[in-house]
Amino acid sequence: MSTEQLNSINDLVNFINGSQKVAYAVLANKEDKYLWIESILIKFTYHTLNRHDKGIVGEYIQKITGYSRQQLSRLIKQYKNVGHIIQKRVLINNFVTKYTKDDTAALVAIDELHGTLNGIATKKLCERAWNIYQDYRYERLATISVAHLYNLRNSTRYKMQRVLLEKTKPVKSSIGKRRKPRPNGKPGYLRIDTVHQGDHDGKKGVYHINAVDEVTQFEIVCSVEKISEQYLLPILQDMLDAFPFIILGFHSDNGTEYVNKIVAELLNKLLIEFTKSRARKSGDNGLVESKNGSIIRKTFGYMHIPQKFASIMNAFNKTYLNYYLNYHRPCLFSTINLDKRGKEIKKYKYENVFTPYEKFKSLPEAEQYLKVGVTFDDLDDKAKIISDGEAARQMNTALKKLFNEITNDHERNELVKCETG
Repeated sequence: MSTEQLNSINDLVNFINGSQKVAYAVLANKEDKYLWIESILIKFTYHTLNRHDKGIVGEYIQKITGYSRQQLSRLIKQYKNVGHIIQKRVLINNFVTKYTKDDTAALVAIDELHGTLNGIATKKLCERAWNIYQDYRYERLATISVAHLYNLRNSTRYKMQRVLLEKTKPVKSSIGKRRKPRPNGKPGYLRIDTVHQGDHDGKKGVYHINAVDEVTQFEIVCSVEKISEQYLLPILQDMLDAFPFIILGFHSDNGTEYVNKIVAELLNKLLIEFTKSRARKSGDNGLVESKNGSIIRKTFGYMHIPQKFASIMNAFNKTYLNYYLNYHRPCLFSTINLDKRGKEIKKYKYENVFTPYEKFKSLPEAEQYLKVGVTFDDLDDKAKIISDGEAARQMNTALKKLFNEITNDHERNELVKCETG
């Protein structure tokens, strides 16, 4: 269904809680958003609602538009006062320039001579240069305020004339929330990481993208040539589609292959919450990092695999590896108890050993998490089509064939090198 079919407050509650399957068009610009917000306020007769229902409508609008509560309150107030939400046009005043390029050059000269002192000391030097030594270059700078002196230092003209060597400053990114995910027993909160398949003679190898659901340990592995957006975005879309349940959260470390505007826009479009690891909290992404060792490194090893094999490796992942991991490979699930001091103690009991699919199916009311068009009957048929042993045998056979192809290609390349050398 689409957002046009959300006609009651209960429909909005179900949508906000994630139990209502809804398709909607992305609002491209601010004008479209304002028109859409106004239509929702009219549709639900916002000012006749009680306080509780107004809060639900507001939360729904926030979820679709991404606006903050304060910004939404201002728009609703404008609608109440004038009957419309209108985009305000900002008029920029052009002020007369007081300080010229010669003043900037004079400031550069005094900063180079004295080693860029603080603003107050520099202002005093300018005053002394004019009042005591009659240096005409500093006539206007003698009356400059300390605040505006820093404005000149930050100007493009100043920076073009003066090169300053500063310590590297950490890059602050507003993309993603820096916190640990809180799935609260719900599937659909993914931990994602990248594994590089080594370098050789200055050439990069294949990259593996590993995504693991925190609650069920349902895991999807993909392989790509490079981690640029050209290769990564289609793979991420395929990966998200491969999970049988609705994806609610996406958690990565702070690598730029994921923490960028392109990935953020994709996740925002799908209403997926984006979180990233906190500083000095190495356990935030511990689940997927442990799977990197026990699954990817155990399967593919550490040797260099050229990027040209990414497509056939990804085909192997789709056909054999991901199917085996999720339907035939048992995983341990912990139970958490508190000791006398309140410290959490994890225990792994035999009765809590399941395949990821079995764990997903055992969750209370698991059907509510399934994607549209996916049923447990179909998934059961997929899980039981072959035995655990046969799934492992087929995977190992296909893996051996894959490695033979990679090895033969390497030997041919070495032979060519020897003949041309």
